[in-house]
Amino acid sequence: MRLASYIHHGEASYGMVQGDEVLDLPAAAKASGLVALPATLWSFIAAADTTRGIADVLAVDRPAAALRALADVRLIAPIPRPAKNIFCIGRNYVDHIKERQPDQAAAVKLPQFPQIFTKAPTTVIGPDDTFPLDAALTAALDYEVELAVIIGLSGRNLSREAALAHVFGYTIGNDITARDVQKRHEQWFKGKSFDRSCPLGPWIITSDEVADYRALELSLSVNGEERQRARAEQMIFDLPEIIATLSAGMTLEAGDIILTGTPSGVGAGFTPPRFLVPGDVVTCAISGIGTLTTRIVAA
Repeated sequence: MRLASYIHHGEASYGMVQGDEVLDLPAAAKASGLVALPATLWSFIAAADTTRGIADVLAVDRPAAALRALADVRLIAPIPRPAKNIFCIGRNYVDHIKERQPDQAAAVKLPQFPQIFTKAPTTVIGPDDTFPLDAALTAALDYEVELAVIIGLSGRNLSREAALAHVFGYTIGNDITARDVQKRHEQWFKGKSFDRSCPLGPWIITSDEVADYRALELSLSVNGEERQRARAEQMIFDLPEIIATLSAGMTLEAGDIILTGTPSGVGAGFTPPRFLVPGDVVTCAISGIGTLTTRIVAA
């Protein structure tokens, strides 16, 4: 299923995208006399009876009052304001590590463990939203297409074998980064946590729709020019390893978001670097999920 958050006639809701329509789940449950569903997609994911809630709605006729034309709604980030920071994995593709090395001829030194940082909740924006580039804050704005994972079942100290059972679904993320700020502070949080620097969407594909996440193909273009392309199977640390590592001694909760790393082709990897400027249109795509577009504008 494709589950989206959206705004329709000024009101936020969520539903299931079916072709060129959206079935508003809370409205469908209400119109069908079912138990009321949570008001947001985040709270719906966090609810213990999420699967049952969807099954109940699908078991009845689709009420006309709950149908929205996809063209008539404005899609927003599936989880517009996460309850906590977004977990991120850095340096998780070999070619990306190599392109960021000062000495391109040197042997590639791979990380032995997942390298973890976070992005603040205020970074999240939705599909077709804009990012305001403030030239006084950064002169090195970069892009990173990433497979984003949504946790659906809370857990702690998860094994590799149990990890994927805790995944609710997948979406697309763009880890917009101020490279100069990242370098100045000698850590990743500040340069990756500018407001509006984490576009997410356009919707969540539930895990039952993805036979093998490793086969998903990621790509990114700037103004129609392809810059990045890779498959998720090229990750150094696979998803079970990432989830097991994050959950060791720390509870992952339903609704948590994990960005799993970016492949080569970032702006900083070119000689000279090809950073984003106002007027650029960045389009991220992942096979089987869709596309996520962000426009860079002057602040």
